[in-house]
Amino acid sequence: MSTHAKRERLLLADLLEAAGPEAPTLCEGWNTRDLAAHVVVRERRADAAGGLLIKALAPRLERVQAEFTEKPYEELIQLIRTGPPRFSPYALKQVDEAANAVEFYVHAEDVRRAQEDWSPRELDPVFADTLWSRLEKMARVLGRKAPTGVVLRRPDGQTAVAHRGTPVVTVTGEPGELTMFVFGRQEHARVDLDGDKEAIEKLHGAKQLGL
Repeated sequence: MSTHAKRERLLLADLLEAAGPEAPTLCEGWNTRDLAAHVVVRERRADAAGGLLIKALAPRLERVQAEFTEKPYEELIQLIRTGPPRFSPYALKQVDEAANAVEFYVHAEDVRRAQEDWSPRELDPVFADTLWSRLEKMARVLGRKAPTGVVLRRPDGQTAVAHRGTPVVTVTGEPGELTMFVFGRQEHARVDLDGDKEAIEKLHGAKQLGL
């Protein structure tokens, strides 16, 4: 049975392939080749991927990622498409789903939304609920650096507090759009912001909310 992570992985690989190695992405300073190398290193080089979270390991991560960036682009795409090696924790379906469903969704949108002619993607209700469930669980972590109070709100009225504080900005949108917003893609998320004008401007301009 296919998982959300597997479907988003294949979509990401297809989008990267179609865009080519020099296309822009929403990841600041990265083109599609850089993004592809990041995805491969993250799940195939645990010795370096720790640099994503631990500053002391960041130089090693940069070196390893630079090495992978030099690989043929087609090889990077194939490594993403075929998934992690058997010895990787990501090879376990449960780990892959927990760690990669959101990761691959965001990066697929990083490729899609960097193009001038992108249009909103309609998510199936089950996946939308999955994204919302992850947001509910991770909201406080994702919003910990927000410059204002933040409440996430689905169109149906469900809410999650991402950051306690005043003034409060309520961010309303579909789960996929809210996901892009809290992962720092505010400029490219189709959401409505309600609150103090100055607070909205401050939140909308923040480079990152948490991660």
